Amino acid sequence: MIIEQIYTGCLAQGAYYIESNGEVAIIDPLREVQDYIERAGKNKAKIKYIFETHFHADFVSGHVTLAERTGAKIVYGPTAKTNFDSIIAEDNQVFKVGAITIKVLHTPGHTMESSCFLLKDEKGKDIALFSGDTLFLGDVGRPDLAQKGNLTVRDLAGFLYQSLRNKVMTLGDDVIVYPAHGAGSACGKNLSSETVGTIGNQKETNYALRSDMTKEEFVKEVTDGLLPPPAYFPLNVKLNKQGYKNIDDVIENSAKPLSIEAFQTQANETDALILDVRHQSEFIKGFIPQSIFIGLGGTFAPWVGALIKDIKQPILLVTPKGEEEDTIIRLSRVGFDNVLGYLDGSFETWKNADKEIDTLQSVSADVLEDKIKQNAFVFDVRKPGEFAIEHITVAQSTPLDFLNEHISKFPKKADFYLQCAGGYRSVIAASILKARGFHNVIDVAKGYSAVRNTNIERTYAVCPSTLK
Repeated sequence: MIIEQIYTGCLAQGAYYIESNGEVAIIDPLREVQDYIERAGKNKAKIKYIFETHFHADFVSGHVTLAERTGAKIVYGPTAKTNFDSIIAEDNQVFKVGAITIKVLHTPGHTMESSCFLLKDEKGKDIALFSGDTLFLGDVGRPDLAQKGNLTVRDLAGFLYQSLRNKVMTLGDDVIVYPAHGAGSACGKNLSSETVGTIGNQKETNYALRSDMTKEEFVKEVTDGLLPPPAYFPLNVKLNKQGYKNIDDVIENSAKPLSIEAFQTQANETDALILDVRHQSEFIKGFIPQSIFIGLGGTFAPWVGALIKDIKQPILLVTPKGEEEDTIIRLSRVGFDNVLGYLDGSFETWKNADKEIDTLQSVSADVLEDKIKQNAFVFDVRKPGEFAIEHITVAQSTPLDFLNEHISKFPKKADFYLQCAGGYRSVIAASILKARGFHNVIDVAKGYSAVRNTNIERTYAVCPSTLK
């Protein structure tokens, strides 16, 4: 038996390859499926089933394409409805893969069709739980994404409580937990950076699995502090229910090198967004006016989904040389398929042609310290939870996720400074503000990590000595 976790850091997402006696099951595959096919082919095995733990909101799954290419059957839990051929399993239904079995455990709460898959070995022993978004390491799935009709967030949280107590916590402590996501995902509040655990460990460490926890306490803790989900979530759910374009077709239509003239024509005639995905240090030194920075080096795809509201938005790319196709693939993972092409030769082509360029001013934390003494405006674009733990005392919280809601806070004329944790998100925010006419924005290089090495006054939610 082979169990392989295929983890994609950009999405904080885990897909799974399971093989036994020449048969394969794939759980929650990514949209680009060739890797799974090649893995099975190398072992002379056949992909038999594609298990989907739920209708994913944060990425476009590869289930439809993988089924078309391999003949494998797509399996969902009870109550799921799809626009393509699939098996809608019953609770406790068992599927045989080689010498092992996979049992469906219907665990509504994150969504109503959410299910976990319990793998048993050839002797019938419980080995591993593929827990989807029902159970993460350190957290559980948010219960606010599938509200329909009379169902409320509290109703879904109540279902989740029962699912965890009746289906998950009854399993043996030695059962391995393979979740769908880790730290960085917006599908939960407090996900661990670990990607593999056990039921026993989660009973000891996961706040939501406390044995003495009442349903009322669970509902309160799980729903407290939930931020609004990113705008692209319902759009990805729709694609996962109805189907989507083949990734090969998307690449063929999008991976088009454009001359400067063609690039400008597309920008002018299509109202395309110019997306620059180079490293922030390169973007700061020079970029095409009105372009937006979201770098490949960070959690690229989720930030695209959070900040670009329409997945049909035409996009023109400025990428590092050689990373054009990878950028297109990563955009497609969250449903952004309308890439019109990329600037041939990257930004150097534009620069060498003496075209107009813009730059972004960036200063060190030491400079910021002096500017604060002169009553400078400082804005922190980290998440509210990060800000609450510790922040520059004079800084205002303007989270990048909700930058539009804070536009009125930024001064029109006086210089102001943007800071995040390490310099990635502040450059994203600065690029958006620059494109909207805030040419008085200044980035703080290396963000709060550099601020900690200064004497800038800071406010803490806990004693500074306990902070790492």
